[in-house]
Amino acid sequence: MLKAASEALPYLAEGTMYTIAISVISLFVGLIIGVLLAMMRVYGGRLARGFASLYILILRGFPSLVTLFIVYFVFASSVNLSPFLAGCFALGVTSSAYQAEIFRGAIQAVSQGQMMAARALGMSRWQAIVHIILPQAFRNAIPGWSNEAAVVVKDSSLVYAVGLAELLRRSQQVAARLRAPLLIFAIAGLIYFLLTFATNRLLSWLEERLRIPQMLEAR
Repeated sequence: MLKAASEALPYLAEGTMYTIAISVISLFVGLIIGVLLAMMRVYGGRLARGFASLYILILRGFPSLVTLFIVYFVFASSVNLSPFLAGCFALGVTSSAYQAEIFRGAIQAVSQGQMMAARALGMSRWQAIVHIILPQAFRNAIPGWSNEAAVVVKDSSLVYAVGLAELLRRSQQVAARLRAPLLIFAIAGLIYFLLTFATNRLLSWLEERLRIPQMLEAR
């Protein structure tokens, strides 16, 4: 058992690096799109709000694997996109629908008086959003975003379906070669657990560092 584990670990470690890279890029893509969608829902006109709402409704109703297949087999083939980038983009697009709702709630949690005070000081609406509202909204969003980050780390395993040799696919290959599926998949499960645990702990630490006691007392 120890021999099989020692043989498998280097190969699984390479797959873990792919899993981390996919998770980070997917979260970043989802963050950018999600914040834009949230701002459209809160501050946009009727057309912008309608588009954002429809986008969120559709993407939240699609299984992540279906979105991955659409991106990879339809769009990626037409622009010669690699499985790695296609997987990151698909997971990022899926995550953006959930992140949009997280950031919408975080923006709306900021008191409307903040906007009024900023405008009274001579700021434009856009300046108030960027410099006053969004910094506070990002702080408010960390608990919900922490949960979404853990989901994306686990969903990164779906890219095995398009042939990317991340942690899950490498686990399948090693388990077949060493004929020790229980051991190998137990190790893979432990690695996923450690990744999600580390992600949640890091974001909890960030939440504590960015917490403003005066704001909490004001609430």
